[in-house]
This record gives sequence, C-alpha cells and structure tokens, in this order.
Amino acid sequence: MNAISKLKRLRPVLLGLVVNPSLNQRLFSLAAITPNSSSLIVEFTRFCYQNDLPRAIKVMDSMQNHKIWADSITYSELIKCCLARGAINQGRLVHKHVFSIGYQPNTFLVNILLSMYVKFHLLDEAQALFDQMTQRNVVSWTTMIAAYSNAKLNRKALEFLILMLRHGVRPNMFTYSSVLRACDRLPNLRQVHCSIIKTGLDSDVFVRSALIDIYSKWGELHNALLVFNEMVTGDLVVWNSIIGGVAQNSDGDEALNLFKTMKRTGFGVDQSTLTSVLRACTGLALLELGRQVHVHVLKFDQDLILNNALVDMYCKCGGLEDANSMFTRMVEKDVISWSTMIIGLAQNGFSREALELFESMKLSGTAPNYVTILGILFACSHAGLVEDGQYYFHSMKKLFGIDPGREHYGCMVDLLGRAGKLEEAVNVIHEMKCDPDAVTWRTLLGACRVHRNMDLAIYAAKQILNLEPYDTGTYILLSNIYANSQRWDDVAEMRKTMKDRGIKKEPGCSWIEIKKQIHAFILGDKSHPQIGEICRELNQLIWRMKEVGYVPDTNFVLQDLEGEQREDSLLYHSEKLAIVFEGWRSQSRSEPPPRPRLPYPRIDGLHIYTYRAFLDAVNFYLNMEDISDLFHIRGMQLNRVHDRSKKWHRMEEDESVFVYREGTMEQAIYKMYHNQKNEMKSSSSSSKACNPIIIRNKGNNAPANCIVPLKDIILS
Repeated sequence: MNAISKLKRLRPVLLGLVVNPSLNQRLFSLAAITPNSSSLIVEFTRFCYQNDLPRAIKVMDSMQNHKIWADSITYSELIKCCLARGAINQGRLVHKHVFSIGYQPNTFLVNILLSMYVKFHLLDEAQALFDQMTQRNVVSWTTMIAAYSNAKLNRKALEFLILMLRHGVRPNMFTYSSVLRACDRLPNLRQVHCSIIKTGLDSDVFVRSALIDIYSKWGELHNALLVFNEMVTGDLVVWNSIIGGVAQNSDGDEALNLFKTMKRTGFGVDQSTLTSVLRACTGLALLELGRQVHVHVLKFDQDLILNNALVDMYCKCGGLEDANSMFTRMVEKDVISWSTMIIGLAQNGFSREALELFESMKLSGTAPNYVTILGILFACSHAGLVEDGQYYFHSMKKLFGIDPGREHYGCMVDLLGRAGKLEEAVNVIHEMKCDPDAVTWRTLLGACRVHRNMDLAIYAAKQILNLEPYDTGTYILLSNIYANSQRWDDVAEMRKTMKDRGIKKEPGCSWIEIKKQIHAFILGDKSHPQIGEICRELNQLIWRMKEVGYVPDTNFVLQDLEGEQREDSLLYHSEKLAIVFEGWRSQSRSEPPPRPRLPYPRIDGLHIYTYRAFLDAVNFYLNMEDISDLFHIRGMQLNRVHDRSKKWHRMEEDESVFVYREGTMEQAIYKMYHNQKNEMKSSSSSSKACNPIIIRNKGNNAPANCIVPLKDIILS
C-alpha cells in the first residue's frame, strides 16, 4: 500500500518524463541507488507510457518476483502497447501477472484484458476469462456480445443478451447497437426491437440508426421509415442511415426526396450523406443530378470514399469521360478505385482499355482483389478474348492469391458461351466448387439460345426453374422451345404450370431524361402526350427495316400469340419507343441539340456516338439478344467485337468496316447504310450530331407518371 501511495504522488511527475530528460535521468539514478519496490514501479510505469514493451515486460518480471503490482491504469497502457504491436504472448504474460497470487484485479482491468483477447480474435480465451469474472458489468457483457456479433456467431450474441438480462444487467446503447447486427432473422429483430422499447433506448440516436440500418438490410423499408418518422429531434446520423438504407434498396426517388427534406430542415451534409445520394443517382441513371452532387463534393476535402462513389456514378450513368477525368485527378487511389474504373470501361465496351488499365494497376503496386478479377473476366468476355480470359481465370490463385468464386465461374461460362464453346461452358459449371446459381444457368441458357442448341437450352432452363420456380422469362423461353420442336404436350404443361402459379410476363418500363424531364414508356401504354407521333415515326422505321429483309426474332414472346401480336410486342418495346421519341424530338426542333453527354453511350451493348448515326445505321435494335455486343458504332463505323459460330461476311465502305451474318439484322444494317450512303453525303448539312441517349430499363419499377419533371428532384 505504501508503494501505491508513493506512485500516486509521483504520477504528475511521470506524465512529464518524456519531455523532461533531466528529471528522467534523476529517476534512473534513484532507481539504481535504491532498487526497492517504489523504483520498480516507477520504471515499469515509465516504460509503459513510453510504449517500450520489452523493458516493461522485463521490469514486470522483477515485480512478479518481488510480489508487487502497479495500478490498473498502468496495466491498461501496457495492454494497449501489446495490441499496437500484435504481441499476443506478451499480452498473455500480463494476464498471468495480474492474476498471480496476492493480487485481485478490479473489473476495469479484467474488461481491458477481455477486450484484448477479442481484438486478437481469441474468442475462446475471452470466453474463459469472462467465465472467471466474479463481477461483470455492462461493459463486460457488451464486449462479449460485440465480439460474437462481429464474428458472425449471431446465436451466441443473442444468447448473451438473454443471459445479461437474466443477471439483471441493463443493456446500454452500445449493447443494442452490437446485438442488432446479430439479428439474422426478422422475428429476432422484432424481439430485440421490443426489448429496446422496454428499456427506453428507442430514442437514442445510435440505437435508432442501428435499427434503421438493420431494417433496411432486410428490405423492410416500411419499418425503417416508421422508426425514422418517430424521431422527435433530428440528427445527422439518423438522416444518413435512412437515406443510405433507402438508396441501398434501389428506391432512388425516395432517397432523393429524403435528401431534399433533410436540407430544407436545416441539416448540413457530410461525406456519408453524399455517398448515399450518389448511389441513388447511380440507380436512376440521372447523370445531371449526379453532377449537382459532385458540386457538393467539391466543398469538402479530398475523400477517397466519395471519389470512388463519383467514379462509379459516372461509369454507370454513361459519363465515361467524366469518370476517367475524375479517376485521373485522384491523388489517392485504392483497389476499389482501380476496380471501379476497370469495370466501368469494360461495361461501356472498352475492354482493351480495361485490360491496359489493369496492367497500370499492377505497375502501381496495388494488388487486385476479388472484384478486380471479375472486371477483367468481364472485359475478356465482352471482347471475345477467350485465351486471355482463361489465362486470368486459371492463374488468379497463383498470381494474386484469389480463389475463384461463383461470379468468376459465371464470367467464364459467359466467355465460352459467347464464343460458341458450349460443351466447355458446361464443363466449367460442373467443375465449380460451389453450387451454380440461377444467374450462371441463365448465362448458359442465353448462349444456347444464340447458338441454337435446343437440348442444352432445355437442360439449362430446367435447372433455372429448380432454383427460381417463378422466373417468368425462363418459362416463356422453355415453352417456345417446346413449341418450335412440336412438343405440344410439353407446351401445354408449361402453360398450365404458369397459370397455376400465377406467373405472368409483366411489361417492362424504360425511361429517358430530356430537358430535366423523365419520359417513361411501357408497352401498350398510350398515356404519353406524343405517343401518336412516336408510333408513326416507329412504324416508318419498322417498314424501312423490313424492306431490307429484317424479320423479328420472337423466341422470347409466347408462341401461342398470333404472328402479328408476337412481332408487335417486340417492335413496340418500351426501349424502342424511348429511342424513337428522342430522335423524333431532336428532328422536330430547330434549336441545336445539347452537347453529347459522352462519346459512346451504351444501350445494351450498342455504343452510340450520335443519335443520327444510330438511326441511319441501325435505326433501332429490334432484337437486342442478336445485336448485343456485336458492334461498336462510332459515327458511321461498325467494328466486329467478337466471333460467333455462324459464317461472317466482311464489307468495307470508305473508312467503315461492316461484319455481318447472312440473313440477319446485321446484314440489314449494312444494306441500309449502303443504300443511304450517297444520300447522307449529299445532305451532310442535315446530318446533325443529335442527342445521344441513355435508356434505363428497370422492369416493373416504373415512375408513377409517364413524364416526371426533374425540377422536383433538383438538388439546390
């Protein structure tokens, strides 16, 4: 006790040791002259605060021999030093020392040791220490709950919460924030929510934020909004949680509305807010709105997460030039930055450039990760680089230490399927270390459809239906395969199954942003005010395409419809209505069109320089499966991207190169260009660079109205 009393008197002096060398020297001299208990504690404390781990451990051994101990604060400093250096064995020595005979550590020090084992991921030793504790407080229980929650041992975390309540220890906000992450089922989440309400912590900012996060994670946006709306006083943390949760669930409109409300309420924004808003803009493909968010980003210091989000937004919204500019200006780049740009280039048709950027990434010293290799395989797939793709796939473990995952196998199936190597694609599926999912089988099914392998297509379709019994497209395709093979009993069985399960093919919706307005189109919908003019223009284009020999492929339309009905469902597809509307609008206005938003916008594999070039060379793509990823259209130039199994013809016109198969839409495109070439040359003044467009097809997630003014969601 006398030694501890002396130590307390010396503490103010000890805190100044590092900056007072003369005093430091005097203490060493004192220790050398009088090697008693007091001097050992002085040395030990000094070494602990100086993070001199070897000397501290050596002095601690001497203290052990003399059966003297320091105070809990000093030991906590030593444990922090062990954590900083990853010194597990030294940490165990501290544990052994403080539990030696003659010393009983208090709860504070035991909690520090408990936290040390947890941070070293030694949960068994943490559990053993926890079981030895005679007194446990809320920190002890919360430490163990957080440990099991972080380790994804959700059942153990929930069991500890129950035991904690039974022992009469009241959880705090940190306890519930940790245990909410362990709720792996909705019933568990609801029970924990009830417990939070009973303890009166439902109004705590961090607990409320955690509730919103977990409800959003489970897709329970209604409950997340209910929790948010119960908030009496606002808080930026909660606003960020709800905006991020809504954006994560692909409800971009609601996320932007919440962002507007947040600003009107008087709250400022931070990096987390802007990251969520950028995600919403990405999901809606609202490039102009994303640029407005970029203006807000410029008000902050350089932030790596925000910069990565900006690059991702520009890539997915078609602003590849802006994405590349943003990426080039980034001072700091991590593996996410490189991966995002590589995937953005690959998805926009620049596969060669994506592979070149990958080489630059390796030269920079940044190691690729799981997603990077996925982007490389995607680039090889869409460029037809079979050998390169196989090389990266088979060497990813050896070169980069990355085990192939389900997505990598799916890219290989796509790569081989596009090249017509269906047997090899099936072998890749059978070699998968994990069970193939519906996406993998759907990739094979698409390749079988292109290469007319009906037997393998039936096999793949059945595998999809085993995994996703309500997949509408697969039912329709399988029914059509049976119909084309004259297997009418199987057709009837498919139709009966669809009827019994209530499966219907819902019309998709496509929309386009023009002059700060979103124009939405649905097959058969007549609500657009210019629908008459649009249909007349579309009919003219249809006639021109059929004149040069194009016949729509109706494989994805139910075969029990009449022939004209099947064709109409393709010819008046929502995306075609949107494309024609843009062309009709541009040609009917005298003012010059706005600056193209990017050099090569992407619409399902077509890369479009101007709308005029698209209309004159392709008019509109009536069969997106056949034409997808076949051409780069740059002005009036068409380049073949990869091989198909059919025989190809190569024709050169001026500086343009056309590659097509006999009797297909590609041949029709070439004929149309050839017939109109002289007319276009003679009327070059009319060949204006019209608006390139981004068509967004979101299935059934249609806007409420066919025209939505963007001024309602402009970010002021």
